[in-house]
Amino acid sequence: MNDQHSKFRSSDIIPLPAFRDNYIWLLRHGPAAAVVDPGDASVVETALREQGLRLVAVLLTHHHSDHIGGVAELAARHRPEVLGPAGEDIPAITRHVGEGDEVALDALGLRFSVLGIPGHTATHIAYYAPGILFPGDTLFSAGCGRLLGGTAAQLHQSLQRLAQLPGDTAVHCAHEYTLANLAFARAAESDNPARDAWLAECEARRAAGRPTLPSSIERERRINPFLRTESSALIDAVTARDGQRPTGSAECFAALRRWKDVF
Repeated sequence: MNDQHSKFRSSDIIPLPAFRDNYIWLLRHGPAAAVVDPGDASVVETALREQGLRLVAVLLTHHHSDHIGGVAELAARHRPEVLGPAGEDIPAITRHVGEGDEVALDALGLRFSVLGIPGHTATHIAYYAPGILFPGDTLFSAGCGRLLGGTAAQLHQSLQRLAQLPGDTAVHCAHEYTLANLAFARAAESDNPARDAWLAECEARRAAGRPTLPSSIERERRINPFLRTESSALIDAVTARDGQRPTGSAECFAALRRWKDVF
């Protein structure tokens, strides 16, 4: 991280498991804390109590209930700033943000840029600071979100944009989908040593009860089929499955997304 974030350590971004496979990301610095996509208030309350933290901000990436379900309760109890995507009527939001906005979390020594990344939903946003990305359900390790309000063209463009971020950016995805995504990645592309090495590491992590996340932009460029839709191997796989060769990266992406939907 650059000097702006020199006092904020990556070890102070903590995944709080929720539901079956969600992660609520807790950011802490001194006594102050923020959370990203708190679908379950009780998980957050437990972490705040055990660590002696004061909730100052809530960051929301999109409107799905497993990402916002705990917001009203947390807002009523702690009165944090609640930031969420413009165009969404989410209760308890104190500030709607979108593409190009800046979010200053002074108590944590962090400043995020808001990225508009539609596709999973029409109004989905991400929060980015040098070295840190919270992409919600747009980008997963070895995968991407379903189309639940946006279009394949939008999601493809959003992922290509995220792929251009610095390689050392830590990707704090919102779900523990990595092993399932890697199974699809192997079906779509038989030969990828970097992916297979990541699979072995992730299997070991899960066997030890550890998260596979965060990933990194550099890793995802090498192993995530949805970021590599110009790969001849992936184009050939889509052609063999559909009987029609995609005419470009966007068509290859749409075909991969349809394939993953039924995988």
